[in-house]
Amino acid sequence: MIVTTTHAVEGKTVQEYKGIVFGEVITGVNMFKDIGVGLRNVFGGRSKGYEDELKVAREEAIEEMKERAAKLGANAIVGMKMDYEILGADNGMMMVTCSGTAVVIQ
Repeated sequence: MIVTTTHAVEGKTVQEYKGIVFGEVITGVNMFKDIGVGLRNVFGGRSKGYEDELKVAREEAIEEMKERAAKLGANAIVGMKMDYEILGADNGMMMVTCSGTAVVIQ
């Protein structure tokens, strides 16, 4: 399935709009990653643990959105947008959401 942030797929014609689809993932961040982030806050550098967690959550959200689009009979998603939020009383949860328009393209 094609997923694009643009509102069209070059060289293809949208034949039918199936509706808006979403993908949501909420994931916890464990204390070992938090310790590493705390050290990086002091000494600088990138947080590989958080980056990996974010990558997995992003991929899962897109996959969920694609599955929902396929259930509607779509073969593409256009206008995809993604957002990130930190949740929880201790900011220990991360939410990744994406949305787009499920379409049938030629």
